[in-house]
Amino acid sequence: MEAVEEALATIRARDGEINAFTAVLEARAREVGRKASGPLKGIPFAVKNLFDIKGLPTLAGSKINRDLPPAARDSPLIEKLEAAGAVLVGALNMDEYAYGFSTENTHYGPTRNPHDPAHVAGGSSGGCAAAIAAGMVPLTLGSDTNGSIRVPASFCGIWGLKPTFGRLTREGTFPFVNSLDHLGPFAANVDLLAASYDVMQEGEPVRGLRGIEGLRIARAVGYFEDNAEPAVCELVRKAAEKLNAQKTVEIPEAGRGRAAAFVITASEAGQLHLPNLRKRPDDFEPLIVDRLMAGAMIPAAWYVQAQRVRGWYYRQVMKLFETVDVILAPATPRPAQKIGQETFTIRGQEMPVRPNTGLLTQPISCIGLPVICAPVGKVEGMPVGMQIIAAPGREDNCFRVAHAIESA
Repeated sequence: MEAVEEALATIRARDGEINAFTAVLEARAREVGRKASGPLKGIPFAVKNLFDIKGLPTLAGSKINRDLPPAARDSPLIEKLEAAGAVLVGALNMDEYAYGFSTENTHYGPTRNPHDPAHVAGGSSGGCAAAIAAGMVPLTLGSDTNGSIRVPASFCGIWGLKPTFGRLTREGTFPFVNSLDHLGPFAANVDLLAASYDVMQEGEPVRGLRGIEGLRIARAVGYFEDNAEPAVCELVRKAAEKLNAQKTVEIPEAGRGRAAAFVITASEAGQLHLPNLRKRPDDFEPLIVDRLMAGAMIPAAWYVQAQRVRGWYYRQVMKLFETVDVILAPATPRPAQKIGQETFTIRGQEMPVRPNTGLLTQPISCIGLPVICAPVGKVEGMPVGMQIIAAPGREDNCFRVAHAIESA
């Protein structure tokens, strides 16, 4: 109970500035905490507010979902963590319907980066990353469709796991893009990231895995360096050196993979929300309503072709894993921008922030690969992260490398 009380006290002290939480469950946390037992005994955690929490409407960052009836039960992933002794303390802020990379939410306010509150925390799982970086909880659950775990983990300097597509159940969560949605944990350290993942997954355990002997580790160049600031690439290069990873590879056709993800995302999200776009357009977040409307009008032929490109791109990338086991790449093109900032510059080219923050994450989530985002340093005083990418189902390789980076 001591860790739970400490977490609740820290939330009271810090969340007024950070705005990571949309609900704090003090009474529930104390009741569950008194009975907690298991491998995660007494560890406080919080979840992105698109997870069902018994007794609360599942907001998914929106105004419209306030009208939903309270959830009748917890998400299965919450149930699994609490069965292992972890204690849920609250729900976390996010971009509306997970359609964003900054958590500048009009309905619930922006989540601020604990390293500098003038900057965004990333998104769409911004509350998840900020809550850990601010020391409010050591463990959170988020979702990643195009980069929504890896972007905030990078911006806030913490650890985040996007597992293989389909590895963790999505039951009891509000969807964004069924073809692309992943669920996964954020944590303050690699061991807790692994322990929480093991509780939720049904495969071979990854906690305790150590050693990178025999792993063929390469660093991604080409697209992934062309679309990241030189200082970010240098931190990734130095991390690769510490791992003795001297090989470089180009992930083929990453740009086309990202383009396919854009079409799939816009089309599925637009169709999902079409009834409310017709009935309640003014109740949507101004930053996403136009994108949802445009997505709802994408021709079916475009969507089908995007899925074909996705399959073709997957086959190209799988050929790489015949010669390498792990690929290292920047997670974000640059560190977190300031709240309200509309553009940033990448290698001299000015770009809109919102569609381009996921330049380096979309080509990976598009084909469902497991990735751990690892903090590797700071640029301009703000954290940046590195993607540790493996073949489908090989989260174990991601964790081996993550432990080596954490040790280094």
